[in-house]
Amino acid sequence: MPGVATTTVTDLNPECLLHLFSFLDKDSKKCLSQTCHKLMDIFQEPSLWKLLHFSSPSELTKKNFVLGPALKSLSICWYSSRVKICNIEDWVKTTLQKSMCSHHLNTVSDFLLQVSKRCPNLRMLTLSGCAHVTDEPLIQIMRHCPDLQSLQLENCSGVTDRLLAMVPLRCRRLHTLHVNFCRNITKKGLSLVQQGCPGLTLQADRSADMFTDRLPSESIPIKRTPRRLVLNVDWIEA
Repeated sequence: MPGVATTTVTDLNPECLLHLFSFLDKDSKKCLSQTCHKLMDIFQEPSLWKLLHFSSPSELTKKNFVLGPALKSLSICWYSSRVKICNIEDWVKTTLQKSMCSHHLNTVSDFLLQVSKRCPNLRMLTLSGCAHVTDEPLIQIMRHCPDLQSLQLENCSGVTDRLLAMVPLRCRRLHTLHVNFCRNITKKGLSLVQQGCPGLTLQADRSADMFTDRLPSESIPIKRTPRRLVLNVDWIEA
C-alpha cells in the first residue's frame, strides 16, 4: 500500500542477521549469502562458524562453510557401506576397490591440515569412518591447536601408536581420548598414553584386540628331504 513502510531482511542489523543465519544449514546459508553483499558479509563472519559437522568426505569439498579462528567443534562422521571398503588393507584391495577409494583418498587429511592452520582455537574433534586419515594431520592439529580438549576417533584404521606417543607431549589440556575400533592401535601404545597422562579419560573399545595391518608374508619354500630306496637283495635272488 502507498505510504506503508516495508522492511526487508537486509534492513536488519548484523546481530539479528547472525541470529537468523544460525538456524540455517550450510547450504541454505550459502544460497542466502549469494543474494547481496551484506548477507555475504554475514556468511563470512567467523563467529557464525563455531561448530561444523560433516556426514561424508564429499561435503568437505563444498564451499558452503568458512574455516576460521572461531571454530571450536568439528566432527566428520561417515556411516556408509563404503567405509568397509576403505578399511580393507591396500594390498588386499581389488583394482575396483582402489579406484573407489582414490576419489577421496586424501580429502579428509588435506582438510584437517587446513584446520590446523586456520582454526587454532579448536577444542573438540570427532572422526568416524575416516579410514584414510593417517597420524600426520592429527599430529598437526595437536601442534597448532593447544586448547584441544577432546579427540574422539572411531573406525580410523590409519591411526597408529605414533599418534598416541604425541599425546603426552602436545595435548596438555586434553581430557578425553577415544580410539575405538582403530585396528593399528596396540596395547603398548595405550599403556604409554596412560602412563604419560594419568588423568586422561581413555577409551579404546576393541582397538588393541584387532589384527594390525601387515604385508603379505613371503612364501616359505618347502624343503624336501631326499630319500634312498633300499632293496632287499636276498628277497630278489629268491
